Amino acid sequence: MSKVYAVGVGPGSSDYVTKIVEEIIKKSDVVVGYKYTLKTIENFLSGKEVHEITMETQEDVYQKVQKNLGEKTLVIPFTGDVNFSESEVVDRLIEIFGDVRIVPGISSIQVAAAKTRVPLDKSKVITMHISTSIEREKIELQKALLDGLSVVLVPRPWPKEPAKHFMPSEIAFYLKKNGFNTTKLKVHVFENLTTEKETSFVGMVNDLEGKEFSDLSVMVFDQSKLDSYINFNYED
Repeated sequence: MSKVYAVGVGPGSSDYVTKIVEEIIKKSDVVVGYKYTLKTIENFLSGKEVHEITMETQEDVYQKVQKNLGEKTLVIPFTGDVNFSESEVVDRLIEIFGDVRIVPGISSIQVAAAKTRVPLDKSKVITMHISTSIEREKIELQKALLDGLSVVLVPRPWPKEPAKHFMPSEIAFYLKKNGFNTTKLKVHVFENLTTEKETSFVGMVNDLEGKEFSDLSVMVFDQSKLDSYINFNYED
């Protein structure tokens, strides 16, 4: 009987691939993934049947692989963590393959939060990296910022359809249009995290207007304040 795994391989560097995911990939027969994701795990692909996909080709490839899988083990690697920003694809994989075993990975969200020392348990995490409407996510962003929360956010690159393109510059204009003083709102933007191409930007949100960033970007709106255990009275 075949086995199908959806695994997270981290933000980009092979150093961030967990040991359990590495072993699953090494023991697999077939690997299907995007070019960038396959690049991250290229050292583990020797002797595998490898299929590189794009958004346009993924459905056909999944269907063809399913028909010919037999008793083989299939791995579909995802950049970052499978359980964040990938639900649309994972749901489709379950529809096609049935029993899909999910193995988590390290997300760029975690790395960005660590680099900015913004605690995730006191922040709002938002992904706009979806193909459906992001109007709800836009409102969530506004509400979180108004509530004084830090926000760790994955923007949406869609250069072929400007109306859907919602990257740091578009987000800066959107917030200003909705009444935020973007000259006083601190933001970090990271690109290509954990790789040799990693870059970072820090400034105010208004500084993002007109600036271009890569598809592999993560934003952190930093409104965090130190609040250590010394501030709590445990005798109450």
